[in-house]
Amino acid sequence: MSTPLAAVESPAPGLRGSRMDRAFALAMAAAAAIVMLALAGAAASMLWGGREAFETFGWAFFTGDTWDPGARIFGALVAIAGTLTTAAIALVIAVPISFGIALFLTEVAPPWLRTPVGMAIELLAGIPSIIYGMWGLFVLAPLLGEHVYPWLNDHAGALPWIGTLFQGPPLGIGKLTAGLVLAVMVVPFTASVMREVFLTVPSRLKESAYALGCTRWEVVWDIVLPYTRGAVIGGIFLGLGRALGETMAVTFVIGNAYSVSVSLLDPGTSIASAIANEFAEAIDPLHRSSLLGLGFVLFLITFVVLVASRLMLRQLRRREGSA
Repeated sequence: MSTPLAAVESPAPGLRGSRMDRAFALAMAAAAAIVMLALAGAAASMLWGGREAFETFGWAFFTGDTWDPGARIFGALVAIAGTLTTAAIALVIAVPISFGIALFLTEVAPPWLRTPVGMAIELLAGIPSIIYGMWGLFVLAPLLGEHVYPWLNDHAGALPWIGTLFQGPPLGIGKLTAGLVLAVMVVPFTASVMREVFLTVPSRLKESAYALGCTRWEVVWDIVLPYTRGAVIGGIFLGLGRALGETMAVTFVIGNAYSVSVSLLDPGTSIASAIANEFAEAIDPLHRSSLLGLGFVLFLITFVVLVASRLMLRQLRRREGSA
């Protein structure tokens, strides 16, 4: 009995599938390796570029509050504080607004309204950051300086404990204005992620809760949020990453002043805005190295934020597993 030639030359379907799986796995591993190499290369280039500043100032580079290119003294504390402060303001404002938008689009809004509102949010996410900066400088800052900050200075500035946050000249530009602009920029990203995550909740879970007599708020709080908690936190940290690294919009409205002040109304600076403002004019090697060192510090802050988000998600999963 003779064997067909095609059956002899072509590999078995199981063997061919195994080869395809190995090739696919190798391609995915190569893609992941490229990402890791790019990340390590970026961090190493920042660290190598900032070595002169680190060797000259040591730990004082991180704790010093003086940034004087003329005297060749560079401390990153003011820029670090400005970066963290504006990002924190942005998250405090953006997270509840994004949460409300996402719930409105998935649970409350009529179907005919969900598509145009969702498209409007996506359009906001696509606007270049320099447009937000120009809007903040020419529209938001004068409005705040004339009508909002004087009121905050007179009323909130007299409050105990938190009053010092709102004391200062109502210039319109400053850390609070930068935080507000960042909040407007972060909302579309965070709201879009939350909306997509909320849509993944199986309808049968929500319908079962409604059938048991739960209200809409109870369904959201007891069904939607526990089901999507990890992804919601991931979306929040995605917005935080955007706020930490934003450059042009913050440069327009933060005031770019290297002064230590607790007041949110006073001008300040951030790491990204300092690099954008001075890198082209940094002729002194120590000045350029200090700016590259600032870039490495921003990289470290972003890395710490991502690690914190992972640890938080792991802790939540552990609690859910033990519950």
